Amino acid sequence: MGTLRIGGGLVLRPNMEVVRADVLVDEDDGEILAVDDPGEIDDGDETLDASNGLVIPGLVNAHTHVSMTLLRGYADDKELDAWLQEDIWPVEAGLEAGDVKAGAKLGIAEMIRSGTTAFADMYFFMPEVASTVETSGVRALLGHGCITVGKDDETAHEDFQQGLDFAREYDGHADGRVRTMFTPHSLTTVSETFYEEYVPKAREEGIPIHIHANETTNEVDPLVETYEMRPLEYADSLDVLAEDSFIAHGVHVDEREQELLAARETAVIHCPASNMKLASGMAPIQEMLDADVPVGLGTDGAASNNDLDMFDEMRDAAMVGKLATMDASAVPAEAVVRMATQGSADALGFNSGRIESGANADLAVVDLSGEHLTPRHDLVSHLAYAVKGSDVRHTVCDGAVLMRDRELQTMDLDAVKREASERAEALVERAET
Repeated sequence: MGTLRIGGGLVLRPNMEVVRADVLVDEDDGEILAVDDPGEIDDGDETLDASNGLVIPGLVNAHTHVSMTLLRGYADDKELDAWLQEDIWPVEAGLEAGDVKAGAKLGIAEMIRSGTTAFADMYFFMPEVASTVETSGVRALLGHGCITVGKDDETAHEDFQQGLDFAREYDGHADGRVRTMFTPHSLTTVSETFYEEYVPKAREEGIPIHIHANETTNEVDPLVETYEMRPLEYADSLDVLAEDSFIAHGVHVDEREQELLAARETAVIHCPASNMKLASGMAPIQEMLDADVPVGLGTDGAASNNDLDMFDEMRDAAMVGKLATMDASAVPAEAVVRMATQGSADALGFNSGRIESGANADLAVVDLSGEHLTPRHDLVSHLAYAVKGSDVRHTVCDGAVLMRDRELQTMDLDAVKREASERAEALVERAET
């Protein structure tokens, strides 16, 4: 058994206490073996220096479209419906498998370099994303995005069958670092009959379900008018809500829907930067937390964020949470750090997000030497309000070192950026001509 010792620094424990400790990792099984006082555990076959640093759980980006890094900055300053219909969907119609692979490489490199070790992704050409997850060393929950808008019945059925087939074939890929889900796009972009036909099939096989829901009032109001019930009540009637299901956004949820989410143990993935940029609204996160709704955190895609830095997302979540309630104590630092680690990991079904024996060895080391992290009154506060992705010194996933001293170990960053730039330019040129 090979072991890795991460030593010389501070460690964030599951109860949000910061202690001086070392962490011992089983490199073969990818698990944390021990967390103990300095000098109390084995030296390890390999070491990572955490001196003047804070060891944290690897961050978990619980909702994104990672290959949309190719569309970063392509279409900005529009509301969601216009942005999708006028810009994003037309250019996505020209996507090729190689584009998705290049965008996934770029997005995963960005996440590793900012301390994210796991993510949930809903997009197209998902075998290419799974392949990139395998070679890069991260962990992911992947689903082929299914949609019926603009498609005839035959094409739509092919799309949904592809979604189920991908989930069946790729679950457990990359030595178990890839898990899969069934991902109808949303309640307004998928016809009711397709939910009625395909959700039972996913349920029979134990495949988790992930959708966009209650993102804008333009999505909520038509559903209320058509079905005379709230969107999440409609989703529940279709058996979408469950403990292994989770929804993205949840910006416009009322008290009844929050009670329903809590009762079904269905997580909401908060995407504050995207919600703000697209003027979708401010999700009632403190209300959800008070109602015992499971809450995780995600960046959404880089086309609507425009980065995949989960530290930015934590800061945004805390800030907009206070503004939404006009209460400075709402959505405090500890809550957003928990959302980005334990909350997101639990939503995705990963044994990650906590530094304790038996958990996945998914970790990041934050360098505390920066002037913006001085003085150190409260390091949990710093994680939420002051740390940047560029402060991450090392990143570890499944017991393997993916970044050491800011240098990627599994990817050629210059080649990744070059290929993504070339693919993005060609994609936009095809779309515009």
